Amino acid sequence: LFPQSPAPPVQRERKTAMRPYETMIVFDTAVDAQSIQVALDRALETIRANGGNPGTIDRWGKRPLAYEIKKRKEGYYVLVEFGGEPATVVELDRILTLSDEVLRFKVLKRSERRPAARDGAGVASN
Repeated sequence: LFPQSPAPPVQRERKTAMRPYETMIVFDTAVDAQSIQVALDRALETIRANGGNPGTIDRWGKRPLAYEIKKRKEGYYVLVEFGGEPATVVELDRILTLSDEVLRFKVLKRSERRPAARDGAGVASN
C-alpha cells in the first residue's frame, strides 16, 4: 500500500591517516630555559590531547633572527615534527599564539614522500 522509502544512507566513520606536520617555534631568549621547556611541553601536550602524535624534537638553540622581532635580535629555535589532523593544528596554533614565550612559529604540512631536511642537507651554500 505505502511506497517503500529508500533506506537512509549508512553513515560511516571516516578514518583518515594522520597527516605529517612540522612546526618551527622561535622562543624569546629573554625568558629562562625552564620557561621555554614549560611552553614546549604545553605545545606537545596540546598535540597529544587533540589526537596527534609528537615525533622528533630538534632543539637548534640560540640563533640570530633575520630581522628584529619585538626588539629581539636572537631567538631559541625548536623544530617539532608530529602527526595529526587539521583540528590538531588549529588548537596548536591557538596555544602558540597565546604563549608569551613564543616570538614566532610556523606550522607546515610535510610531504609524505620525503623526510624533513636535516643538518642542512639540501641547503645551498654560498
